[in-house]
Amino acid sequence: MKTELLSHGEPTILAALFADHHLGLVRLALLMVGYQATAEDVVQEAFARTHAGRRRLRDPGKALAYVRSAVLNGCRSVLRRRAVAWRRAVPYEPPVWSAEHAVLLGEERREVLLALLRLPRRQREALTLRYYLDLPDVEIAEVMGVGAGTVRSTIARGLAALARTLGEQS
Repeated sequence: MKTELLSHGEPTILAALFADHHLGLVRLALLMVGYQATAEDVVQEAFARTHAGRRRLRDPGKALAYVRSAVLNGCRSVLRRRAVAWRRAVPYEPPVWSAEHAVLLGEERREVLLALLRLPRRQREALTLRYYLDLPDVEIAEVMGVGAGTVRSTIARGLAALARTLGEQS
């Protein structure tokens, strides 16, 4: 005799399964997926699908096994979707306007400016004109009143001194 899993007005096998096994099934799903809310969703979905297909369940005694299988299959689906999403995910990089980026950028700038202040005046001027004003050698030479070759050698010595100074601080 086939017992109806759901009938109106009286306790049913499916309702009893939910009352007796819901917590255990959520724990099972939690071990599989790692998140409480996701585990609860998986179990709820398994019970909802069992309810929707209750007429296809031939043996009500196997309803618990059916729901457990549905929970495990739901967990597998969640894990598959999660794996696909992780493979396609772009690694997080904070936006350039983030507070962390601003602090790091400010710290780097301060270190460079302090190192720049330690350079001899001519090297400091040549580097500032080149990298802050973006002037070519010829214009830097005109501003400083020296030859273009002197500008290039002064910039090279200034960069080497900055590298030594910043390398010692790092």
